[in-house]
Amino acid sequence: MKQDIKMKKPEKIGEINGPGIYTIYGLEKVESPPSEFQNLPRESIQSFQNEKEHIEKEKWYHITVQVCIPFFIAGIGTIGAGIIMAEVTKYPVFNEVKALFILVPALLGLKGNLDMCLASRLSTQANLGNMTSKKELFKMIVGNLILVQIQSIVASCIVSVFAVSASAVVNGNFEWLHTLLLATASIMTATMSCFILDLVLITVIVLSHKINLNPDNLATPMAASIGDVVSLIVLSSWANLLYTIHDSYPWLMALILAVYVLLLLPLWILIVRKNHYTRNVLTHGWTPVISALFISGSGGLVLDLAVDQFKGYAVFQPIINGIGGNLVSVQASRISTMLHKTSLLGIIPPHTRQCVAPWTALFKGVLPAKTARLLLLISIPGHAVFVFAADFIYNHKSTASAVFVLSYLAVALIQLVILLYACHLVTHTMWKFKIDPDNSTIPYLTALGDLSGSSLLLVAFVFLRSIGMEYRPVVD
Repeated sequence: MKQDIKMKKPEKIGEINGPGIYTIYGLEKVESPPSEFQNLPRESIQSFQNEKEHIEKEKWYHITVQVCIPFFIAGIGTIGAGIIMAEVTKYPVFNEVKALFILVPALLGLKGNLDMCLASRLSTQANLGNMTSKKELFKMIVGNLILVQIQSIVASCIVSVFAVSASAVVNGNFEWLHTLLLATASIMTATMSCFILDLVLITVIVLSHKINLNPDNLATPMAASIGDVVSLIVLSSWANLLYTIHDSYPWLMALILAVYVLLLLPLWILIVRKNHYTRNVLTHGWTPVISALFISGSGGLVLDLAVDQFKGYAVFQPIINGIGGNLVSVQASRISTMLHKTSLLGIIPPHTRQCVAPWTALFKGVLPAKTARLLLLISIPGHAVFVFAADFIYNHKSTASAVFVLSYLAVALIQLVILLYACHLVTHTMWKFKIDPDNSTIPYLTALGDLSGSSLLLVAFVFLRSIGMEYRPVVD
């Protein structure tokens, strides 16, 4: 039902002012209020108003400092991931099992999705004040840790099958032993790296909450600071080891898979089903994670296409994907927390809107635009520093030309604009349809970041080659 809105300062928040007229957040609305708000006590609506005012008063420099520190730490991690990526692609297993190039972005994206969803869920719980009881905090932590293990087992098996199938179509080569190798390596990588990183995440969130810092600004970039590096090292190590024995001892890989799928998975499902913090996510949280795997896998096809064509592509691909994913995850987590604190699931509060123009979402017009502006500004010097640093570390001297750096910055900025605008639309739409964005938004956004980052970076390399300014690393 269409509602006419006009500004009026109410005497009491949430007070019914007359037939069909009510006030929320300082707005007087004609027509009947939504039943959810109509049935709420006045204290609840007052609480929504207080939370909205608290978010508005959050200083831009507080957000900047809290985001920048983990952002630059995360940047160091993405540089390390790029250097490691360039080195491990020289391993024999990468030359023989081409599906690994498709698996890498999807598996890194999976790890990031699961960790960042965990960070978003726990950050929201911290901001809602639900971490005061030690007993409840313990249940929350244990339930989420085991939930991520379940998701990583199932999703890593799916993504390994997808990687082998896509590689068979593209390269015309399919082997069952390679499928077994990829499934074993991916499941061990996903479970081990997620467990390590989730412990780091939980520690960051609990400590930041205790010292009155907003975990939405800190948690996801901090986890990402070592996430890709740890995952790449673990994946390449397991893949290389399994490659040396996959012809002689295939039964060993089958045994490892059986232990995970037939023993650990059912046990962990029983535990999570009894935990009220994670029971709902176990039942309804699969669609975003599985969908994101196929989107990230498409980015892997781009990597497989580009890595042999352009020297140095593998160095910068994890950087553009990682930085874009980290920044949009901060925005998604903050918007989700704002909605949880200032409204009811299914109702878009008056200080933001579901569908807006890009300028409104990213610069001025709705409450989340303040953070979007800051993230765009942070990204430009951040990407510049990371590109020069990665180039210097990889080549042992500076080889990046001004044209290359400007081309890279242009596509990185385009990628982030796309991601932040998509973040606004997707997060608000899910909230409108009563889907908790803490469990659903980030997988789609980080997967879109992997696909758009890999594709736009390839466009930049093609452009540089077309004008005779191709990036040429010294190290081959």
